[in-house]
Parts: sequence; C-alpha cells; structure tokens
Amino acid sequence: MSTPEVWLRGPLPDLPALLQPVAHSLMQSREEAAALLPGFGPEQLWQTPGGAASVGFHARHATGALDRLFTYARGEQLTSTQRYTLLAETVPYGHKENGERLNAAFAATVDRALEQLRTTSDGALLDVRAVGRAQLPSTVLGLLFHAAEHTQRHLGQMAAIAKVVRARLTP
Repeated sequence: MSTPEVWLRGPLPDLPALLQPVAHSLMQSREEAAALLPGFGPEQLWQTPGGAASVGFHARHATGALDRLFTYARGEQLTSTQRYTLLAETVPYGHKENGERLNAAFAATVDRALEQLRTTSDGALLDVRAVGRAQLPSTVLGLLFHAAEHTQRHLGQMAAIAKVVRARLTP
C-alpha cells in the first residue's frame, strides 16, 4: 500500500493545531516536488509546450512566492534580493541549473516555512499584515493559508507540464 497523503498521516506534534493544514499542504508539496523535479535537465526545465509556463518557472515561482508570503506574514517587507528573485523567475540560469537544484531550493524554503509555523502563536493569526508595495491588507493567517494553496497550485501545474515534456522525450 502506498503512503497516504501528508494530511492523512495525523497531526504534527510540534506545530500549532490551527496551522496543521498549512504545514500538511507544504509538506505534501515538498514530497511532490521531490518526486517530480529530479532528472530534469536545463533543456527540459525551460520548455514551454503550447506556450504554457515551464517546469522551471513553476519550481522557481513556488519557491520564491512561498518565501515572499512568509516574509509578509512576519510583518516584514521584501528585500532587494527577494525583489530580484521575483524578476528572474522566468529566466533560465544556464547549464548548471537542473531539477535537483530547484528541488533542493524548494525543500529548503519549505523547511524554513515550517520552522516559522512552529513559532507562530495562535494569538498572532489575526494580526493585520501589509502586502506588497501597495500595502494591501491581509492577516497572518490569510498569508499563511494563501502561501499553502498557492504553492500547491503551482505544484499541480508543474506536474502537468512535466508530463507533457517527458512525453515529448519518449519516442
């Protein structure tokens, strides 16, 4: 029998009860990325079948957006490095970039997010947070929830595009 999805494995003892769904979602995404990205070389990462966004873009964007949303949840604004990373999400880095490296970057970002969840108190979940240059209103909980669903959305898109790219490689 295969391993059940993360949310069906029970509560995580070191995470606040109200943030369990966020943690489960991020852990599921990390597992899916680990199963999907290894084996992709630079050429396959940046294919855009039918004009769809590439596997590389989805991997980078899931990583960067997760980092940015958790930054806002801490009540901080983006650094110049985070803003640069956002602008560079669609640009291939070259021959050294591969699925293993993108997976490692994503897994490290998920690990940092999980650590932040461990230290987020229930009392802070409804605290107001400003998002982006426009300083749009959200809450800590809103940002954390959106980070989880946004990450899963891009993992799903990445999986679909990866199937198309891999099918093109198979004669």
